[in-house]
Amino acid sequence: MRVATAWQAMDQRPLRFLATAWPWRALGYLLSGVIVGGVVVAAAVIGVSGIVVPLMVPAGLLLLTVWALCGPAVARLERWRLRLVDLDPVPDPHRAPFERGVRALLSTRLRERATRREAGYALLTLVLSCLDAVVLGIAFVLPVSMFLSPVDDPRAWPAVIVGVVLLLAAPYTVTAWAGARATLARTVLGPRDAELGAELTDVAASRRRLVDAFEAERARIERDLHDGAQQRLVSVSMALGLARLDADDGSPVAHRLDDARTELTAALAELRDLVRGLNPQVLKDNGLVAALEDSAGRSPVPTTVDVSLPRRLPPHVEVTAYFVATEAMTNVARHSGATAARLHGRHQADTLLLEISDNGVGGATPGGRALDSRAPGSGEPGGREPGGTGLAGLAERLTAADGRLRLSSPPGGPTLLRAEIPCRFE
Repeated sequence: MRVATAWQAMDQRPLRFLATAWPWRALGYLLSGVIVGGVVVAAAVIGVSGIVVPLMVPAGLLLLTVWALCGPAVARLERWRLRLVDLDPVPDPHRAPFERGVRALLSTRLRERATRREAGYALLTLVLSCLDAVVLGIAFVLPVSMFLSPVDDPRAWPAVIVGVVLLLAAPYTVTAWAGARATLARTVLGPRDAELGAELTDVAASRRRLVDAFEAERARIERDLHDGAQQRLVSVSMALGLARLDADDGSPVAHRLDDARTELTAALAELRDLVRGLNPQVLKDNGLVAALEDSAGRSPVPTTVDVSLPRRLPPHVEVTAYFVATEAMTNVARHSGATAARLHGRHQADTLLLEISDNGVGGATPGGRALDSRAPGSGEPGGREPGGTGLAGLAERLTAADGRLRLSSPPGGPTLLRAEIPCRFE
């Protein structure tokens, strides 16, 4: 299992956790946090003493503007530092300016909510760096001071024992606080739903009974294909083989029988693939990660799979997630014009999050894939007919699992599809 965060690392056995690099990574994260906090304090003191005090109000407004613009710099540094205790990068919530130049950049940044959050986080850094120092002091400085107690004083021995306990617990204390601090930073500095794209849309929920009927029909079709049509085709193949034995080699009849057997073999292979898609055996045997990697490996669009799960998920969650991801990858291959795709999955806060993104032309809508930048109905190569029920079908399937589907697909791309499926382990 891939360990992606400091908190996940602490779930390992104690000795195994101590043998990893995570305690050291957490220590580096807190030490660098103290340094960053000191730099922010120094910058604030210099700004206040050098600008605000002499000129008061006008310079105060200038300082607030400068502080708002420094927030993104502090946030960028924090996102970089987060990689010490959280291997999954935090997406940048900022939009690219519509024009080049400093003026367009400042106008864009000052209007964004993300900039205001980052300015607030820069102020919060002052408090967090103090807490980092407190945690480091409790973990290391306090135990050392207790060790330095007079050894000839009987009253000092309890302090020495407490110091030993604190020092032994230091890797867990440091890592636990680093994980909590990283979670707070990811929550504040990560993009909100409205910032994932201007076209972010809640894909509407549909009727649960329709999805249940679909699941029952899918199971019936799978059973009929396996027990009926597939067995009949196998019998026909055997009959053709026996007939081929009675035909003379090189005769026209033999050639026709060979062609018929070749076509029948191809049809059986396609039918087996269809049955496997209806009820993939790899999903039952090896779980969701293996099934998604297998499906991505067969996709015509190169797809990077980054799915990390703590354990096997409940069967109904695995089935829902598998079919949502495979249908989304099919849509990418058929409609997006993409040259690369990415499948990202994590289990967080009793929810399975799946994100399928591509670098295609965008323009997807909840009702289906829209046309690309060419005029509707132009019929030019690369154009795609709008409509369809692909995304609506995915929303219906997720509704059956009390999940939610979200979409960001501005014209010109990229497209991001996010599926959220409740998943609570017993």
